[in-house]
Amino acid sequence: MLEQSDIEFEERIVSREPIESDGDDFDYSLRPKALNEYIGQDKVKENLGIYIKAALNRNESLDHVLLYGPPGLGKTTLASIIAHEMGVNIRTTAGPAIEKPGDLVALITNLNEGDVLFIDEIHRLSRAIEEVLYPAMEDFKLDIIIGKGPSARSFSMNLNRFTLVGATTRAGQLTAPLRDRFGIVQRLELYTPEQLCDIILRSAVILGIACDKSGAMEIAGRSRGTPRIANRLLRRARDFAEVMGGGKITKEIASIALDRMEIDKLGLDSLDKRLLEMLIKGYNGGPAGLETLAAAIGEEAVTLEDVCEPFLMQLGFLARTPRGRCVTALAYRHLGYEPPSVEGQTSLFS
Repeated sequence: MLEQSDIEFEERIVSREPIESDGDDFDYSLRPKALNEYIGQDKVKENLGIYIKAALNRNESLDHVLLYGPPGLGKTTLASIIAHEMGVNIRTTAGPAIEKPGDLVALITNLNEGDVLFIDEIHRLSRAIEEVLYPAMEDFKLDIIIGKGPSARSFSMNLNRFTLVGATTRAGQLTAPLRDRFGIVQRLELYTPEQLCDIILRSAVILGIACDKSGAMEIAGRSRGTPRIANRLLRRARDFAEVMGGGKITKEIASIALDRMEIDKLGLDSLDKRLLEMLIKGYNGGPAGLETLAAAIGEEAVTLEDVCEPFLMQLGFLARTPRGRCVTALAYRHLGYEPPSVEGQTSLFS
């Protein structure tokens, strides 16, 4: 089965994944460094604050932490904050980058007491690497086999106590033995427009962009509940403000900029609308199969399934049925169409 990160999607400004035009320095400069600077995710913040304070009081390393949720919500940022609050170093890697057990051994044996090891996309670790990770997480030991055949020898190596922070967008793909070894499991939720507005205003100050609250709120409402998208739209809106608005992002300038980028009031872009309008105009609202839709609008099926559908389903605009995809009455009205009155489909067209 193809992973989303194995496929090169068309670069979309509303993508929750990092895109090339973001730049590593831009993304890093906007990340809060401490827990009290982190905006949103209040329950996660409160819980982590208690766990960190308790661990510091006991002079122990923090228990292993699993963070999961959609891309762009701040999992990597939280991992850095955990290391900062604990006063330790952080080593960062990703599941696909650890190709053989020796790579993991090299990472873990170089950790100092209490350090944080952050593994992004942890669901993509191979089974062989997971087997090495289990005793390291549970007993802080490595069981290493040297040699092959009759001459093979096994010995155990003690490790410094460390905190593994794992991040994943697909918690359901984690194996049960690995998931059970995390003592702290936290889900990150989509942000409210008000929270995103605060993030945008903070980012504007850091970047030296003049932005009023109404302009920030306009951007926040079209950011799909995702800080990464909000910061990206802020930077693009700055260009319009400098050329058309005297350098300040107001509600009017933000609206013009986002309309020019074909992002509507709810954050739908041209690809989202093409998918919905094809279902409405070409298939009377559905049902239609995924492969059929992909061929009709000239996109890969996996792009529609992984990139478009989750957000449209969160909005209640799209429904997956055993017979195929169907558009709901909400989507009809949002796009300016009158929902059909079809007997037996009241759940979708009412």
